[in-house]
Amino acid sequence: MTLLWDLREMKRRVYDPNTALVNSVERPVRHDGVDFLLVNELKAALGPLSGRSLKYCTDECLKRYLDARNGNVDKSKKMLEATLKWRSTYKPDEIHWKEVAVEGETGKAFRANFHDRHGRTVLILRPGLQNTTSIDNQIRHLVYLMENAILNLPEGQEQMAWLIDFTGWSLSTSVPIKSARETINILQNHYPERLAVAFLYSPPRIFEAFWKIVKIFLDPKTFQKVKFVYPMNKESVELMRSYFDVDNLPTEFGGKATLKYDHDEFSRLMMEDDEKTSTFWGSSDKHKHGSSNGYSGAEVVPEPTSLAPPAS
Repeated sequence: MTLLWDLREMKRRVYDPNTALVNSVERPVRHDGVDFLLVNELKAALGPLSGRSLKYCTDECLKRYLDARNGNVDKSKKMLEATLKWRSTYKPDEIHWKEVAVEGETGKAFRANFHDRHGRTVLILRPGLQNTTSIDNQIRHLVYLMENAILNLPEGQEQMAWLIDFTGWSLSTSVPIKSARETINILQNHYPERLAVAFLYSPPRIFEAFWKIVKIFLDPKTFQKVKFVYPMNKESVELMRSYFDVDNLPTEFGGKATLKYDHDEFSRLMMEDDEKTSTFWGSSDKHKHGSSNGYSGAEVVPEPTSLAPPAS
């Protein structure tokens, strides 16, 4: 990615997402707001990595963690190390569709076959179509879809968009507050800066009570990405349409397209993507066809590699 230098801002002394200067050191600025020297600093702080941890910690990944912690390298390191530990135990890259397919039978959550105006992957969530009672498996299903959405991001795009349809939603179909908090923690702490925007379309008034509690768990950056859309509120509708082509947007969200979820067809696509995921992460046949919970034994990893460039 080409570096753009903004000399006018190089005298700033406090970290700013738009200038990325820190610790009173004059540093070059990237056009996307993240100081590339901070990325190298974080690499050095992490030390040698190997296996999937090394593959996970790309420059773009490190930038997202720095963004999430406002350029604080120590906090970014702590956050990233927690994610690497979580990924080594939860193994989100080893969840396969057949393990969570039952969660998708009603089409309550799936990857859309269109993108937003920025080319982002779109996840459609319809909580009113809840069909299971296992909170753990519901979370695994969402994590699977997050990983799948990331797999299908176009080159150069790091974020996704969510469309949430509240048709049929009620307190009886909502997840418990504790589970909502756990889900939010996973998304915020282990998928930082992956969400570009989430449109909550026409939520019922009763949702306000649930939202007042849930929003406490959102960090300020995530909170700003949540947008409420009401069909009779022209401003909110226009905001959503600024992100989506109305011809692609389903009628359930005020667009012109017909939304049809075919579980068999979606399952076929997900199983194809499972093969791509296994190839990307270097999963063996044992990983793909092993235990039903998607967990497997320790992988053989190469010698640790340092992400940091050699000192000059």
